[in-house]
Amino acid sequence: MALDQNIAQHYAHGTLEAEILAALAGAGKNPGTLTSADLAPVDEFHIGGRQATKDLSAQLDLPSGARVLDVGSGLGGPSRFFAEERGWHVQGIDLTPEYVDVATSLSRRVGLADTTAYRVASASALPFGNRAFDGAYMLHVGMNIADKKTAFAEVYRVLKPGGLFAIYDVMLEGDGDFPYPVPWSAGPETNFIASAETYRKDLAVAGFSVVTERNRRDFALASFAQMRQRMAAGGPPAPGLQIVMGATAPQKVANMMGGVQRGLFAPVEIISRA
Repeated sequence: MALDQNIAQHYAHGTLEAEILAALAGAGKNPGTLTSADLAPVDEFHIGGRQATKDLSAQLDLPSGARVLDVGSGLGGPSRFFAEERGWHVQGIDLTPEYVDVATSLSRRVGLADTTAYRVASASALPFGNRAFDGAYMLHVGMNIADKKTAFAEVYRVLKPGGLFAIYDVMLEGDGDFPYPVPWSAGPETNFIASAETYRKDLAVAGFSVVTERNRRDFALASFAQMRQRMAAGGPPAPGLQIVMGATAPQKVANMMGGVQRGLFAPVEIISRA
C-alpha cells in the first residue's frame, strides 16, 4: 500500500551496509571479525541505544530458547542483543527491504544467522500462524503505525496465551507545533505518534493486559547530555546513527531532543501480556 511504501522510502538509504562497514573500518574495526557490540552504535535505532535495550530486557522473563517476534526490526540491533544475551530465537519484520537485507547480512557477519531472521512485512498483516511466538517487542516503531488497533490485534494473534509484548516507543505528552523532520518522519503524512493512553486503550481492545508502564523522559535527557559531551570532546566522528539517518541527521536529532525537552513527547515503555 502507498503508506507502507512512503514509510519504507523514508528509511531507505541505498548504500547503507557499505557505509556502515567503511565507518567501522575507519574506527579501527575489522569488518571480517565484527561483534554485535561493535555494531551497537549504528544498529540500535532508538533513544538510549544499547542501554535502552538492556533496560527493557531486564524486565522480560522469557527463557532461553523462546521464539520472539521483533516488530519493525530495522537493522537488527536489538534482535542480535536478545539472541546473544538471552538465547532467544528472533524473527524480525520490517517495511524497508534495505533494512531487512542489511540486518540479515550483519547477523551473518557476527555469527547470529541461526538465531535471527528478517523478512519484509507489515505489522498490520503479520505473515505467521496463530500462537507462533512466546513473546514480541517493538522499539520506536509505533510512531509509523497508523492503525495500532489492527497491529496490536495481529501481535496478539501470533502470541501464545500469556505471551509478553514489550513496547518502547516515543509517545505524545503535550501540545505544540510538531518539529520536522524527526528520525521517524519527515512530515505529518507518516507520523502517527500517539499518547500512552491511546496505546493502553488499543492494547486492551486487542486483548492485552498492561503489566508495567514507565516514562523514560529523564533517561532520554541523560542520554542526550552524554551525546553532547561526546560531540564537544572533538576528534573524528565515531560511527553512529548519523550514517543511518543521512544528511538530515543533525536536524532530526535536534528536533527530537527539543521535543523531549519541551515535554511534547517522550520515550515510554509499556509491557503487556496476552
